[in-house]
Amino acid sequence: MLAAALLLTGCADLMETDSELVEYEKDNHLDSPSDSVYSVMGIVYKLQTIADRTVILGELRGDLTTVQAAASKDLKAIANFTVDTENAYNRISDYYAIINNCNYFLTNVKKDLVRHDRTVFEREYAAVKGFRAWTYLQLAQIYGEVPLVTEPLLTEEAAQKAMNQELVGINEICNYFIDDLKPYVDTPVPGYGNIDERPSKKFFIPIRVLLGDLCLWAGRYDDAAMYYHDYLSLRTSPVTTGTFHAYWDDTDTKEFRIVRDNLPYSGSECLWSIPMEINGFYGIQSNLVNIFNSTSQNMQFAQVQPTQQLRDLSAASDYCYVHTKVDGSLDTLYAPKENLAKSEYRGDLRLGALYSNSVTSPDRFGRVSNEFQTIDKFFSDEVVLYRANMIYLRYAEALNRAGCPQSAFAILKYGLYPDMVAKYVDSLEQVKAGTLIDFDVILFDNENTQGIHSRGSGNAECDTLYRMPMPAAGEAATRQDTINWQIPRIEDMIINEMALEGAFEGYRYYDLMRIALRRNAPEYLADPISKQNGKVDDTLRARLMDKKNWYLPRP
Repeated sequence: MLAAALLLTGCADLMETDSELVEYEKDNHLDSPSDSVYSVMGIVYKLQTIADRTVILGELRGDLTTVQAAASKDLKAIANFTVDTENAYNRISDYYAIINNCNYFLTNVKKDLVRHDRTVFEREYAAVKGFRAWTYLQLAQIYGEVPLVTEPLLTEEAAQKAMNQELVGINEICNYFIDDLKPYVDTPVPGYGNIDERPSKKFFIPIRVLLGDLCLWAGRYDDAAMYYHDYLSLRTSPVTTGTFHAYWDDTDTKEFRIVRDNLPYSGSECLWSIPMEINGFYGIQSNLVNIFNSTSQNMQFAQVQPTQQLRDLSAASDYCYVHTKVDGSLDTLYAPKENLAKSEYRGDLRLGALYSNSVTSPDRFGRVSNEFQTIDKFFSDEVVLYRANMIYLRYAEALNRAGCPQSAFAILKYGLYPDMVAKYVDSLEQVKAGTLIDFDVILFDNENTQGIHSRGSGNAECDTLYRMPMPAAGEAATRQDTINWQIPRIEDMIINEMALEGAFEGYRYYDLMRIALRRNAPEYLADPISKQNGKVDDTLRARLMDKKNWYLPRP
């Protein structure tokens, strides 16, 4: 069990001045494979303490969810942007405990030890660097500015001194860790086989994807697109979009009858997850199921529900379907939006496929909720943080900002593979993009690649209503003017697609923040979030127009 792994506990309450610190023995080097494995898995275990929080802080502060009456005081404060230093989800010490364990490992492991012509701990060293960089990225997103500590802190005095040093923001953190991780971009993740019947390779962050994220936040768009592309197109382990989708069953009478869910959110789509304990007796299980769903543990009182904004965004899409007629000819149809079994079936089907809500007769004593909600994206034994299709959307975001809007749009509508590049990306953009859109013709084709919009909106490639935005005649004098006009509009489409694809997964608040910072437009974040309860909350909007209020207060 993960909790049984040897745990480096150092500075468990790093930010609390009255904490008792654990001092390590001097020259306590990690020089055996068993030491390394147990130490690395100990860091994985420490990540469990922030796993749920990563989703909660990224989702409840966005515009796709709203808290219900049954929500805890701390969850309501998160959604209302009134978090104080006593909030259970505002524990910066948990992040620095992970970082201190990483720093200790990186300082003490014998990284140059060679046996049988192989550097013994190279994979573990790279993996721990990845954990540290990712944790700092979370800190920067949550707190805005934080101390950058890269050495292990073994005494109370050292911890206090470190916490009083100059604070750094997200750009400095991203650029520091881009340089820190570059040498390990080709280092494979550790392979410990299955642990608790789960493949341990999924426990480790893909370094190329993390570099893509760091570059995206730092505004280094060509680099971000390169890292995402090179990860997705790696010949030894290519990552395609797949063809899973939510869809309608149709009949020869062209009626749309039953929605079918064929959308995995774990398994093959999962690129990285934090493993949680299968049995709560042995450690930390994820509680997201009980926060977002009606369960016996919460007496069916789910604490979070989808907003009307998410429903409206979903309904605004059109489900397009290519129907084969009796004579073999094709007919393009659009699903109806009225008189449906569920209102969530209007437009894009991803919400309807994963979300269900039913109301029964009320319990006479009011002990159990008569409203039952299910959102099929959560697991008690893992928290999924990287999925293939969300990485494709970040890749699209980077390509678009790198000046390749046609390529970015192709990811949304057609899927990006050689045939689609040749058909929908003009020669000038192909030259500009170069290797950033180069995919192997054998490994990527229409059998394993689709436009991300097709995940919930049918045959998006045939949808004439879903198209590349073009300026009106005379609105753009040159090709570059057209590109400059398209980039923010394609970006809006990508952000909408991220909402449809990644709702409830913890991305939304940070996606809005990233665009708002990029455009220096706080209203990009403030406007949608202030409407999370159906109408504009003027007080909340005014609060969010000040960037200082985007971040949690540091305890």
